Amino acid sequence: MPQVLKAANGLSQMHPLETSITPDAIVERARALVPILQEREAQAITNRQVPAETIAAFQEAGFFKILQPKRYGGYEMSPAVYCEVAKTLAEGCMGSAWVYGVVAVHNWQLALFDPQAAEDVWGQDQSVLISSSYMPTGQARKVDGGYRFSGRWAFSSGSAHCSWVILGANMVAEGGDGKAEPYNFLLPRSDYTIVDTWNVMGLCPTGSNDIVVDDVFVPEHRVLRERDMFNLDCPGHALNSEALYAIPFAQLFNRTVSTTSIGSLRRALNVFVETTRKKRTTYTGLSVASDPTIQKAVADVKLILSDLELRLAADLAELEARAVSGDWPIERRAELGHSTTAMVSRCVEAIDKLMLFSGGKAIYSGNVVQRAFLDIHCARAHVANNPYPYARNVGGLAFGFDNDCMDL
Repeated sequence: MPQVLKAANGLSQMHPLETSITPDAIVERARALVPILQEREAQAITNRQVPAETIAAFQEAGFFKILQPKRYGGYEMSPAVYCEVAKTLAEGCMGSAWVYGVVAVHNWQLALFDPQAAEDVWGQDQSVLISSSYMPTGQARKVDGGYRFSGRWAFSSGSAHCSWVILGANMVAEGGDGKAEPYNFLLPRSDYTIVDTWNVMGLCPTGSNDIVVDDVFVPEHRVLRERDMFNLDCPGHALNSEALYAIPFAQLFNRTVSTTSIGSLRRALNVFVETTRKKRTTYTGLSVASDPTIQKAVADVKLILSDLELRLAADLAELEARAVSGDWPIERRAELGHSTTAMVSRCVEAIDKLMLFSGGKAIYSGNVVQRAFLDIHCARAHVANNPYPYARNVGGLAFGFDNDCMDL
């Protein structure tokens, strides 16, 4: 276990044992795991869970530390490294990559809570993992020192491998406008139950089961107002003042659920090209690869992938630059939000082309293109991958209407 020291402020500090790790080395570790993830994918789909061995491999490789604060053993690396690892792992198994991305981003968000929350989670063990379900379906009642909290939430990816969870609820803020607004509540494993509901057509390994909470106490320091994340005015910002934590929450989290589709699409394209190269039509014996329609489909998908890669890199670079400068005009935040939420729709367009021209063999279980087709379509079902509200907001701002989206 890493050596834990106590700082003057009473919070844990970690003496880093791995000081020489570089972003390139982290990505290389992800690349080395791709064939292993491919081997494990079928069993992960059957079990509807990422194998414990895979989570252990992610831990050993340091993937969950990429965005974690250094004071708790993390690397505080660029979001670009985090996204590159997610894309790369998705070339092995998109479901496993999805769990990595969602769980790892919570190690970044925990820096936004009151520092005592991070002490609660990582004070004794800096490898502890957190799952989430932000849908505001909880019920919270203010009591002395915190809240009584209950509810049921769906879609908590990777929850079986996590010891804490972040859950959503709407409340009326003290000193607010009187309207209910979303808050996040952080709970330990002893305070909730995981209910096995995850029987789905795609993203099967994510184990995104339901969470049930029955009237537990959540202390004030483990509650975070989403408006504070939008305004970049969180309790944790005083301690975690690095630029990495000065990025609006949604600008990073929404990339968590869009980036893996790019890696899955790339894998599907590579497999499609390789298998089509060897195919001949049943009736004529002609090379399938010589069909201009199929050649154009490949060119279209390659162009979509290139566009998405360039857009993602540019957006991430801009997020880092704005985090340093503190310049976050709402119009640009809306455009950046729309940029990421539109990515999976582009991936759907591309994977549909590959599925269309994959032939009858693609309907059999285990086909890589079919698997990507199902996974990417399931990713598109995530609320943060629905581009229409974000696009409408961008258009509205252009015409002089007020911003009405807090998920930016």
